[in-house]
Amino acid sequence: MCPIMSTMDPSSDSPQLSLVPTRDVYTITRLNREVRKELEIGFGTLWVEGELSNLRKPASGHLYFTLKDDRAQIKCAMFASRNRALDFRPADGTQVLVRARLTVYEPRGDYQLNVESMEEAGEGALRRAFEELKKKLAAEGLFDQDRKQHLPALPARIGIITSSSGAALRDVLKVLRRRFPAIPVLVYPVSVQGSAAAGEIVSAIELAEKRADCDVLLLTRGGGSLEDLQAFNEEAVARAIADCAIPLICGVGHEIDISIADFAADQRAPTPSAAAEMLVPDRREWQRGLIGTANRLVTAVRQKLGDSRQQYAHQSRRLDVQHPGQRLRQQNQRMDELEQRLSGHVRYRLGALRSQLVEYRAHLHRVAPAQRIARLTDGIYNTRRHLQTATQTIIEGYNARLSVAARALDAVSPLATLARGYAIVSITGDDGIKQIVRKADDLTPGTAFEARVAHGIIDATVTGTRKEES
Repeated sequence: MCPIMSTMDPSSDSPQLSLVPTRDVYTITRLNREVRKELEIGFGTLWVEGELSNLRKPASGHLYFTLKDDRAQIKCAMFASRNRALDFRPADGTQVLVRARLTVYEPRGDYQLNVESMEEAGEGALRRAFEELKKKLAAEGLFDQDRKQHLPALPARIGIITSSSGAALRDVLKVLRRRFPAIPVLVYPVSVQGSAAAGEIVSAIELAEKRADCDVLLLTRGGGSLEDLQAFNEEAVARAIADCAIPLICGVGHEIDISIADFAADQRAPTPSAAAEMLVPDRREWQRGLIGTANRLVTAVRQKLGDSRQQYAHQSRRLDVQHPGQRLRQQNQRMDELEQRLSGHVRYRLGALRSQLVEYRAHLHRVAPAQRIARLTDGIYNTRRHLQTATQTIIEGYNARLSVAARALDAVSPLATLARGYAIVSITGDDGIKQIVRKADDLTPGTAFEARVAHGIIDATVTGTRKEES
């Protein structure tokens, strides 16, 4: 509504009504503040995905950057209290997902996002989750080589865990038929992509382990992006592979595709076809090897029989020559010789020990404690005698010096003067300090004084003074 204003006509004394509206003029500060309030209230908290650019981190610790897509961009700020919780290092070009509030930076009138949290988006997040899970499982020892099982050289049956309609299964079966078609194959069909794939893979591994129909398992699928291979990067799949009692080989994707399942498996193959080649030998090489082994076995048997015949003849001749009686006589002679050598050695050893015992007794006599105690006792006696003489000399010297000092002190001591009949007269001043009276004029009748004489002090009062005649 427009307010009605009254105006006064100069030619008339009565007021008149006017419909002129009043103006609500905004300052720039007020305008920016009102816009900020409207944006913050209207939008609330947003999730925004974009690419980082113009990233700056001044000394304050705050992050200032721009989020952009292929058509637009917006300025953003993430304060230090928020960015300390980041678990990755943001950089220009990183695709991120932020939770933020839309606001206006009032001093410049720029509208921006105040970011509260940030995480990597798309494949970057998957790659980071891949690395974190890899480090976690490696720290638990899930990838240790001592956990790995050896693949059988010639499996009795092969179990394949893969999609029944995928190209990987056709490639694997083609290679198996070409290399060793006699080995049967059992397929465990599962989804190899999507949210349900990981659970199906785990169930298939557990089923194969429970049935124990196969003595080797192949987990495989064709290539794809990191998102396509996500089922093979799940922790549950890795633990199921590591806990599987049946040897398991993993052939996922192309040579450049590495999954968590590859690290947990007993053996990794770069492709599904390579995994099939690692599972079975080439039948032609196997046949050639069998023929060669058979030929070598025949040759070895013939050689062994010939060697056995020669050894039998040689042992027979040795048995004839080495009659037990002859060997017994040689052993008796050897025993006599050893007995004589032992007796001589014992006599020599006893003589050496007797000489050593005599030497030890002489040395013990020289270092016997009784003799050493006697020498030490004589030394103590002499030391004590010297000490007493030196002490007496020192004491006599000090006594002589003390007598001389006492006589000198007695000669100048005031007490010696008092002992000859003199007295020291003093009075106590107003300040409580004693003053020596040197002249009779210093005293007036009635003044209290004290006279120090030998062996005591006399308190007295002046009754009168007189001058001594010259």
